[in-house]
Amino acid sequence: MITETITPTTHDLGKFEVRRALPSKGRTMIGPFIFVDQFGPAQLDIGSAMDVRPHPHINLSTVTWLFEGAIDHRDSLGSFSTIRPGQVNLMTAGKGIVHSERSPQTERSRGPKLYGMQTWLALPDGKEEIEPDFEAIADLPVVEDEWARATIVMGDLWGKRAPTTTHADTIYAEIVLAPTGTMPIDAEADERALMLVGGQASVDGHELGLYELTVLEPGRTMRLASEQGGRIMLMGGEAFPTERHVWWNFVSSSKDRIRQASEDWKQGRFPTVPGDDEEFIPLPEGKPKTVSYP
Repeated sequence: MITETITPTTHDLGKFEVRRALPSKGRTMIGPFIFVDQFGPAQLDIGSAMDVRPHPHINLSTVTWLFEGAIDHRDSLGSFSTIRPGQVNLMTAGKGIVHSERSPQTERSRGPKLYGMQTWLALPDGKEEIEPDFEAIADLPVVEDEWARATIVMGDLWGKRAPTTTHADTIYAEIVLAPTGTMPIDAEADERALMLVGGQASVDGHELGLYELTVLEPGRTMRLASEQGGRIMLMGGEAFPTERHVWWNFVSSSKDRIRQASEDWKQGRFPTVPGDDEEFIPLPEGKPKTVSYP
């Protein structure tokens, strides 16, 4: 039923906590998901902000999903998007991209709210070096009844398909249960996991720990339930046949490719971000954290 429970590492940034479930010591991926951060809920002081300076990625897609607040996204393709709840932002790095994430000015003036998910999806063999791309999609399919509402962020679930681009078989959804609400969890994906991000919920009678990543047994239909009401993220997809390596903001099947990307960033060979090119995150020395929120 439950094959593994991953307790995230919590990074306390003052009034802003980030909980990192993947990568972990015992497990690198759930389907294509190779990086899973949950942040907030938090409200920063008036005038404060989240400012993630321009930084590079390769061979992955980033997926940003918010429950509260807003984030301005800019990237080296010239894309600009203000991410808000109910809208998925998907940035595919492919052969290389640079982006920044900052609190909008309207949020700074009233104290930014921060509550959401930041995940990375490894690109599959044969697609790691595709052209970079960006999309922001708000018109997502919803499955609901009086006691449950599920927004399909990526993939096929409950007979509906999200329009979000997928490069490998992927499922990703936000499930909100009212008190006494239930929702079936489809069995088709090779690998599946749940994260309770608010309230209370259980799966087939197993109580979910807040912010823990609960890995489900494959090939089995299960049922989420909540007596008190809860918010849960479902994620997973196809198992990758080849290993992926993670260093700083880089993911690849090739360590040499990561070394090359590191040198390219150090030497200034990545493109810049239009409208946000006056600062950047330098290449760290030694063994860095996978990613940080400076």
